[in-house]
Amino acid sequence: MKAVIMAGGQGTRLRPLTNRMPKPMVPLLDRPCMEYIIDLLKSHGITEIAVTLQYLPQVIQHHFGDGSSSGVRLHYFEETTPLGTAGSVKNASDFLDETFLVISGDALTDFDLTNAIQKHRECAALGTMMLTEVEDPTRFGVVTTDERGRIARFQEKPAWDEVFSHTVNTGIYILEPQILTLIEPGVVYDFSKQLFPSMLEQGLPLYGFVGEGYWSDIGTPEQYRETQVDMIYGRVNVDLRAGTAVAQTG
Repeated sequence: MKAVIMAGGQGTRLRPLTNRMPKPMVPLLDRPCMEYIIDLLKSHGITEIAVTLQYLPQVIQHHFGDGSSSGVRLHYFEETTPLGTAGSVKNASDFLDETFLVISGDALTDFDLTNAIQKHRECAALGTMMLTEVEDPTRFGVVTTDERGRIARFQEKPAWDEVFSHTVNTGIYILEPQILTLIEPGVVYDFSKQLFPSMLEQGLPLYGFVGEGYWSDIGTPEQYRETQVDMIYGRVNVDLRAGTAVAQTG
């Protein structure tokens, strides 16, 4: 099993904190957010990891190197111009020759990835979205599924009068490599705005399951502060002594 960490984000809403560092390097209790993601992947046995870079790539490369100090192997894929979420993963397609997991380097989670991968395989899905419940769904992609977990409806960042669910896309996906054939190389292409709606239109097997555990996007100053409070009070399953996400395999 391989993974892709999307680490090209600029984090414009967190400026001036991100003036000199990409968003995945923003510290959560003195460690970059992306360190917790690497810890989580490793705890679920995923050690071959692609990292997509665009904004200040040298900051991430200098900090993590080849990943050996973290017990993983990192393979960097840099974009000269932004390619969008799906376009950046397409840029790493030579590395992605088996089922792989996509995860953001700038959100904190302790989701049970092993369980999600198992569900993906049981459903013979082409793509699986990990979902969560939030109070304000207008900041995310809103999703409904049928009784088997197949995605029935998806809408990116709806207005309040268009909200049909509080279940949202977390940006964590399990994908089969053939899904990359749906993405044209070298063009800007987005998972939520283009790829997933296209898959629904074509009737391709796209599933979604609510993740077991904690998830928080640190994209705003308010959410950034709240996430660290959650860490201090034990609301996220993280070892604060070592800063290591603890796997909850079941």
